[in-house]
Amino acid sequence: MLAPPLLDALIDRTLEEDLAGGDLTTEACVDPDARAVGEAVARRPLVACGGPVFRRLFERLEPAAAFERLVEEGAAVPTGAVLWRVRAAARTLLSGERSALNLVQRMSGVATAARRYVEALPKGSTSRITDIRKTTPGLRALERYAVRVGGAHNHRDSLSSAVLIKDNHIVAAGGITVAIERARARAPHTTRIEVEVASLAELEQALAARADIVMLDNFTLADVHEAVRRVRALADGYRPLLEVSGGITLERIPELAAAGLDVISCGALTHSAPAADIALDLTL
Repeated sequence: MLAPPLLDALIDRTLEEDLAGGDLTTEACVDPDARAVGEAVARRPLVACGGPVFRRLFERLEPAAAFERLVEEGAAVPTGAVLWRVRAAARTLLSGERSALNLVQRMSGVATAARRYVEALPKGSTSRITDIRKTTPGLRALERYAVRVGGAHNHRDSLSSAVLIKDNHIVAAGGITVAIERARARAPHTTRIEVEVASLAELEQALAARADIVMLDNFTLADVHEAVRRVRALADGYRPLLEVSGGITLERIPELAAAGLDVISCGALTHSAPAADIALDLTL
């Protein structure tokens, strides 16, 4: 989750999209002294995520708004479950409704998708499901938090947080070996070197250059098994982590995990997760 000042800035930008010119309908129809209760209700089964964001958004509109959490973050809830309750001016609830729901529907959708991928792992599997950087601009921190709430893990947070040599880096550097050597010479000593490979031939180059992590990009299942076999056959104590990425669907998780991969990274956790169906029901 974002630090409070950063979260407030994100919420304020979200509110500005709707409220820069005021709320004409609410201001025209609703008594400024009216008080109300708003309940966030799951319209479909989902993994609840975003309670702190829901609370803070209404507090930005009305600092004295009273929030009540009805379910824990990460709880799998059925249709009809009340997730959160807020008591405030009716105008506050009406003006903040869409902005609050946009954020928590997105977060709960990502958490729900992450939970499905994690639950698809075979029992006893040590493979780790992670996201990647294919996130909604401006919402990465919230989506990555939602991935964790769903039970999966995060990949690198930004370009500054890890060395990941991808296909275009390899082209620009002049090859896998030189890219790895340059990265190792210049990166902090605390940083592991990951390289993406698109074939078994490139895997051999990465292993020869002793990459710390090798990402198998769009490998067939047969080539995944062969890559695992080759890494396990290394005899000098060198054993890089093996990650697979590209074209990862929910249906492929069991077979990829069974192959013995360390990491399965899935852009679908964020870029393809449908928003959860959550409504805000008001009572006076």
